[in-house]
Amino acid sequence: MKRTYYGQEYDHVSSQYNIIGERPLRPDLIDKVTGKARFAADYTLPNMLHGAVLRSDVAHARIKSIDTRAAEKLAGVRAVVTGQDFAHLAPGGPGTLARDNLAIEKVLYHGQALAAVAATSRSIARKAAKLIKVKYEKLTPVMTLDDAMAEDAPTLYDHIEFNGKSSNILSRDERSAGDIERGFADADEIVELEFNTPTVHQGYVEPPVCLADYNALGQSTLWAGSQGHFPLRSSVATMMQMEQSALHVVPAEVGGAFGGKTAAYQEAIAMMLSKKAGRPVQMRMTREDVFRAGGPGAASKIRVKVGAKRDGCITAAFAWMAFECGVIAAPLGGGMRSAFTSYDIPNVYVEGYAAVVNKPRVRAYRGPGAPQVALATENAIDELAARLNMDPIEIRLKNAVRNGSTTQSEVFKSIGLVECLEAARNSAHYKSRLGKNQGRAVAAGFWHNGGGTSSATIHMNPDGTVSLSTGSVDLSGTRIALAMMSAEELGVSVDQIASVTADTDSVGFADNSAGSRTINTTGQAVVGATREAIEEMKVRAASGWNVTPGQVTWQDGNAVNDVTGERLSLKEICRDAQGTGGPISGTHTTRVTPGIAPSFSVHVCDVDVDPETGKVTLLRYTTVQDAGTAIHRDAVEGQMQGGAVQGIGWALNEEYVYNNKGALENPGFLDYRIPLTSDLPMIETIIVEVPNELHPYGVRGVGEAPIIPPLAAVAGAVSNAIGVRITRLPCSPPNILAAIEQAPGK
Repeated sequence: MKRTYYGQEYDHVSSQYNIIGERPLRPDLIDKVTGKARFAADYTLPNMLHGAVLRSDVAHARIKSIDTRAAEKLAGVRAVVTGQDFAHLAPGGPGTLARDNLAIEKVLYHGQALAAVAATSRSIARKAAKLIKVKYEKLTPVMTLDDAMAEDAPTLYDHIEFNGKSSNILSRDERSAGDIERGFADADEIVELEFNTPTVHQGYVEPPVCLADYNALGQSTLWAGSQGHFPLRSSVATMMQMEQSALHVVPAEVGGAFGGKTAAYQEAIAMMLSKKAGRPVQMRMTREDVFRAGGPGAASKIRVKVGAKRDGCITAAFAWMAFECGVIAAPLGGGMRSAFTSYDIPNVYVEGYAAVVNKPRVRAYRGPGAPQVALATENAIDELAARLNMDPIEIRLKNAVRNGSTTQSEVFKSIGLVECLEAARNSAHYKSRLGKNQGRAVAAGFWHNGGGTSSATIHMNPDGTVSLSTGSVDLSGTRIALAMMSAEELGVSVDQIASVTADTDSVGFADNSAGSRTINTTGQAVVGATREAIEEMKVRAASGWNVTPGQVTWQDGNAVNDVTGERLSLKEICRDAQGTGGPISGTHTTRVTPGIAPSFSVHVCDVDVDPETGKVTLLRYTTVQDAGTAIHRDAVEGQMQGGAVQGIGWALNEEYVYNNKGALENPGFLDYRIPLTSDLPMIETIIVEVPNELHPYGVRGVGEAPIIPPLAAVAGAVSNAIGVRITRLPCSPPNILAAIEQAPGK
């Protein structure tokens, strides 16, 4: 069965369904376009106070004292909070997050919060914050991986040890398969390269905002925009020494996150201020606050070595990686899982480190760790292809993992990497010709996809409409996609389903919306809840027909009597529900193992490089991805395009620039340049559908994989345009001109 979109026919797995694979309008569309959608900044309460934060002007120091007396005396000030209000939390776990939010014993990065004030106006709060006096014992900032991992490096923490002594190395991991030394001995060609990537921002538009209302006798309430209000409740309750039942968290709309809003920033501070003041407190981070103190994407250093036979068969692959992890957090696991995982290589050794530095606590950034690793591994394979005079896609096809492949990190069942590579090879883009000073590169990316816990509840209304509630924050159109799965099960139009993200008191637990888990895990919960409601409707119909529920079939929104052929519509059953047993509903909680629905993406990038200025112009870009089953095709294509654009910006321009005192010098979008529409061609998308056997509709999740190949694809295309391998991002004009000067013949 073929369908038409904008005059173009397409044939895909989801064509077997009535609703799945279509492009219905999102339920939040009108509210967001007209400004009616309620983000965290839109929530206010009577007698609300405003919070302000004093931030550190040094990157590394011991705190000798914090004097808040002048601030407390200022007219209009109602409460002051310092790290000592959270000193009951020992370092590690919640205590580490508390120390990231508000310094206790030490300042660990420039811009770290030292104290917070709640006052009757924002201007008074800011004035009061400036009156707080802090005495430091300044220490040497540790800003890079090389500095952090040096033998004589100043250490950030007393409790971190590595190899029996105080260290900045937080963790080490290794994974292997086969005999790495023999694998390289068998190789005819070996490539060795080292790559470096900078600290970057996720690029979300909305700075974090929250509103806290503490209630000593009842339930306290927190309004916030985050990636998961259930984990946020747990975190804030722990820091506040509250029971979770005493804290009610209401999710707001989220203006972008991409992993940057997976953990608390100021929510516990606002709640503590509210507790002290006895009034609700709103806190807002500014754009500069976000850059200086928000959790960025991690910088990295990666060394790779790859060997192959003359026919392109890869015999061995080695990777050494290190990630800056700010104040105790790193994407090391994602990087380790992703190294060479797209390829069936008999001999592999991967070693990884996470090291603390004097930068903000790293948060996730779409597929954390994998884009940096793919930059290194995919460029090494490109270099192998060039030396062996092989087509870049053919060498990947020759070594690609397939159904049943086992790597050092994964065991694959049904996967679509080969299909993605073939689709890229057969695309009009890949067959097109290049001109002078232009380059093309291909890159593949792997993400194991998250799992975790999700819950859903469905209520059948008396008029036959449906109320669907989940605990998963909608970051990318998940509400409509979840409604589509429920509508497909029920056999009704999707516009009959009101799909909402419910607060922590109204639905069961859900993990963060992160790691490409929501449509997979929450989707299974929705299907389970819907099927439970359908079973109850079959029971109601069976009782009226005097047959067993097993003699009733659900077809296209109707209960069908298998004995007589009679039918009762969903609307009729719901209309009579009060007289046949009461309201009809379904509730389901699902726990999914991470990694059971992996996704692959293949990107093709063309660039033009001006040899006089070093300016890189993106000419054409195609992204191919195995979505399993594309539930809402607009949403899937949007994820593919959005991830590609974020990766393109990361590759071309984006980086945090720190001075020698550890202060960020470009804390805003004026000096931290993300891509504009005018910088980009239309991102072409090709959706591959190899269904995930463990999901009722074959879903894999599509949010992480699109950002993994772009760093490698862009850097590889630039390398091919100028004849020099780019190993340090970003590909900014000064860096490209410096690379051109190193080209052979210069």
